[in-house]
Amino acid sequence: MNKLLMVGAAAVVAGAGAAIWFYGPGKAMQEGQASAASGAAPVVPPASGASGASGATPPAPPVSVTVVRAQQRDFEVQLDSTGAVSALSSVELRPQVSSVIKQVHIREGDFVKAGQLLFTLDVRADEANVSKAKAQLEKDQATLNDAQRQLARSRDLLAQNFVSQGAVDTSQALVDAQAAVLVADRAAISAAAVALGYGRITAPSAGRAGAVNVFAGSSVQANTTPLVTITQLDPVAVSFNLPQRNVGDALAALKAGNVPVAVLLPQQPKAQQIRTGKLQFVDSSVDANSGTVKVKAVFDNKDAALWPGAFVNVKMGVETIKDAVVVPQAAIVQNARGRSVYVVEAGGKAALRPIELLQSAGLEAVVSGVRAGEKIVLDGRQNVRPGSQLIERAPDGGGARGGRPGAAASEASGVSASGVVASSVVASSVVASGVVASGVAGATSGTPPAGPAAVIPPPAFAPAASSQKAVRP
Repeated sequence: MNKLLMVGAAAVVAGAGAAIWFYGPGKAMQEGQASAASGAAPVVPPASGASGASGATPPAPPVSVTVVRAQQRDFEVQLDSTGAVSALSSVELRPQVSSVIKQVHIREGDFVKAGQLLFTLDVRADEANVSKAKAQLEKDQATLNDAQRQLARSRDLLAQNFVSQGAVDTSQALVDAQAAVLVADRAAISAAAVALGYGRITAPSAGRAGAVNVFAGSSVQANTTPLVTITQLDPVAVSFNLPQRNVGDALAALKAGNVPVAVLLPQQPKAQQIRTGKLQFVDSSVDANSGTVKVKAVFDNKDAALWPGAFVNVKMGVETIKDAVVVPQAAIVQNARGRSVYVVEAGGKAALRPIELLQSAGLEAVVSGVRAGEKIVLDGRQNVRPGSQLIERAPDGGGARGGRPGAAASEASGVSASGVVASSVVASSVVASGVVASGVAGATSGTPPAGPAAVIPPPAFAPAASSQKAVRP
């Protein structure tokens, strides 16, 4: 008997499905009302979310987002570049005379002052040359003294008419020539003293000594053997490239003397990561290959944090935009039509607003098309569409203002998270496949149903029938 009832119920279900397919949803509703009047199971109208049955578009659930307000303030346009630290001066010292190193007065890595003694050479030969030149001066001085005495006697004899005027002129010539010899002797002494001075090698400027390439007793050749390199570290320069479109701004600011340049040193403590300097030099030509101009900034470097040859991140302000409207770059939506942002309008509706990007730096951008103070959608914009109802949540990811996001709207419409009307399911005990559960229950329990089983089409978004459970009335 139970088998017969189950076969009959299956036949009824199949027939009802065929009738719905043939006559359409409207016909099925009319049959359901008629069967309700005759005592059969009532036909429940489809849920509002079943767009396939009724043809109406279901209302989209509210979208939870975070918003920021567009700010109006002065915006400094900064250029980001990668620069290289370079010393203002780096001198490689070489001996100017061939000699032997007598003593080394510094150690590698020492900081030296200008004029500090670094090396001493063997200058005994130069000292002898100076003594020789001085002796020659004394000899020629004695010769000059004798010539002057001879000239004086010749003049006395000329007054007494014992010699001619020619003899006096000859004596005068000898005196003049000997005076010139003395001048040459003094010059020779100076030259020997210069050569003697080459035996003391001093620092031309303050800086740090590099590797010392010689030791006491080393033989060095004039202008050939490198001794040490002195590199100036304070102040220090940072060289980088500037786009040619910003050359005019850089030159104008350089003339005014107020171009701030900052470098970032991530390896330093947080309080010392940013160093500020000033622009010092702009090159006279544009590189045809890159379209950039070489510029140089100078920084104080008392703690030697900037090391020559190291690469650093450089930021330089070239202009300031007054009263600019600033929004986060993360809020900008890029699509085929250009750039736009979602603006929260009255009633909490989302509107897609086209914008124009004027400048950008870091995480911020200067735009036009948005008014200062307007709310801009930041997080959650990927789920937003024009006209979407928005619910604001805290920027830290907390719940929506006034309760759980979407809770009020879901409770008002009676729509569960899956989109099925819960009240309709309970009232009619309809499974997702569209079969009235009471009819099936009656068939399985041995009690024939009062009328033909009423069937409703499943919602377009309902889960698969295999995942639903029939609800007994």
